[in-house]
Amino acid sequence: MNYERNDNALILLMNFAGVAVAYGLLAVSLWLSTDVPLATKGYWGIGIMLLTLSLINVVKYRFDSRSTEDRIRKIEEAKNEKILEEFVSDEKR
Repeated sequence: MNYERNDNALILLMNFAGVAVAYGLLAVSLWLSTDVPLATKGYWGIGIMLLTLSLINVVKYRFDSRSTEDRIRKIEEAKNEKILEEFVSDEKR
């Protein structure tokens, strides 16, 4: 399990680096574009930040949903296992 954690940390680090590079390149392109007024650049920047927040929320809610489904599945499996165990122990008596 520790091995999986290290892989996930590496993948997460690479994703954060990719996002940082994308934001950096976007900031440079907005900064260097002289034909676009500053107000429009700010509007684009705000839109990009709000889009990022929305995407983070979507991923979080999907992760929470999957986690809840896994928890329910494990509870049902434990319940079924207990029912089978009780059935087998009643049969032996």
